Amino acid sequence: MKITGVKINYYHICHTKLWLFSHNIALEHEHENVNIGKLLHEERYSKKKKDITIDNTISIDFVKQRNGVMELHEIKKTKKMEDAHLRQMLYYLYYLKKRGVEGKGVMNYPLLNQIREVELTPDGEKSIEEDIRGIEEIVTGRMPHPKRMRICPKCAYFEFCFCGEGNED
Repeated sequence: MKITGVKINYYHICHTKLWLFSHNIALEHEHENVNIGKLLHEERYSKKKKDITIDNTISIDFVKQRNGVMELHEIKKTKKMEDAHLRQMLYYLYYLKKRGVEGKGVMNYPLLNQIREVELTPDGEKSIEEDIRGIEEIVTGRMPHPKRMRICPKCAYFEFCFCGEGNED
């Protein structure tokens, strides 16, 4: 099973979303929040070469060399899903390390004018390996029943999960 950075991200946000996405039920392409993120991605850091895809598995927003260290950069709109963002970056670092490439991660939050550096530690590697096992278990099983969370109304899958139930929390 191919584990992508998006799957790691979704694993830490919603298991139903992970399952749907993994079964090619992709509803993100027309969603407003996704389009805002794409616009931010296109307009910020315009001088950087963006969307570096490796093995058709991970897609890094941009890469930079600083003091002889490779930095992987991700651009995010907000910190609301920061844990999921950090796990996605840890997975990128883990994936590259398994292929003999080491570096560090940098999360860029341009609307907040903040950055956060991310390094892969032995504990981080173990947690990513646990994430991979968890993703495989979810994706090979039955679709998890949607659990209504505060973030659901802003999700591209909201209507799919809760059609007919209204959008109150």
